[in-house]
Amino acid sequence: MVSFDEKELIRCGEYIYNQRKVIEDIADNVCKKGFKNIYFSSVGGSQAMMDPFYNMINELSEIPVFSLLSSTVIYTGHNQLSKDSLIITSSKSGDTKDTVAGIDYFKKIGCTIVSVVGKENSVIEKLSDYCFVYKDGRPQELVMYILIGKILYNLGCFDAYPKFLEELKYLPKALVEVRKKVDPIAIEYCKKYCKEPYNIWVASGNLWSVCYAYAMCVLEESLWIRTKSVTSQEFFHGTLELVDKDVCVTLLITEGKTRNADLKVKKFIEQYSDKVTVFDCRDFELPGISDEFRWLLSPVMMNAILQRISKNMEVITNHSLDYRRYYRKVDY
Repeated sequence: MVSFDEKELIRCGEYIYNQRKVIEDIADNVCKKGFKNIYFSSVGGSQAMMDPFYNMINELSEIPVFSLLSSTVIYTGHNQLSKDSLIITSSKSGDTKDTVAGIDYFKKIGCTIVSVVGKENSVIEKLSDYCFVYKDGRPQELVMYILIGKILYNLGCFDAYPKFLEELKYLPKALVEVRKKVDPIAIEYCKKYCKEPYNIWVASGNLWSVCYAYAMCVLEESLWIRTKSVTSQEFFHGTLELVDKDVCVTLLITEGKTRNADLKVKKFIEQYSDKVTVFDCRDFELPGISDEFRWLLSPVMMNAILQRISKNMEVITNHSLDYRRYYRKVDY
């Protein structure tokens, strides 16, 4: 078992929560300035971290909102972009080349740029109109819950936001409890499936970006484990034909509106594969969080679960999560 520092995880969460006024001020400023639409634009895991908030805005409001990779927009543009567009971007390093290129493109149009980055005095911070630097604060999603929640509240789309914000103070401790509960399951999962030649990962709704990012950025990039990710809805339009009793299938089940799509996949894979693992958000308690908000927190809850797989897989496979052959190592 790979231990984790409970106190440090709670401290990192409280670091962000204690700066909620700073984050809310950013939300107030962009609302005061005004905007006609919102774009979430970054790349890789940072884009995936933001995508559940694209879903949040879609479900709680009628605000035109788009998820657009920075590495795409520099080639294609987008016909709804204007000086009245609000761009929300993210980068752990603060200098991701594709994200910087995207911001340069947006600035030429006159868009308002809000960034969430991990390092102070970064290129992206300097290019942004507003920036929140979370340093070693975790989870990053907590910044977004406050930022997007306050924007929606200001626009009359999320009346429950004050209650939601109050309960978010319990999130860091709640996620520690999630990690504790899942740890023995994660260890067993890693021992059983660390040498699988091919893996299928499935999810939907606000967990889809969590799923594809974990498959791409952790299993493939960091651990070199060959993985196919697919949405629960699209699973039945191709990928199902690759399922047999010896194929490892992992399903992430949300508490959001697409839950029934996940349950349909669950019924199928349990019938045709002997290597099925299901991580269902509903199986984990979040002390202090009301049921009405649990669906919103499915992504951050699932990320806590998957982090325990990552840390244990690293030890069991003796493959460092930090080792790279090509990423930021060679020119491309």
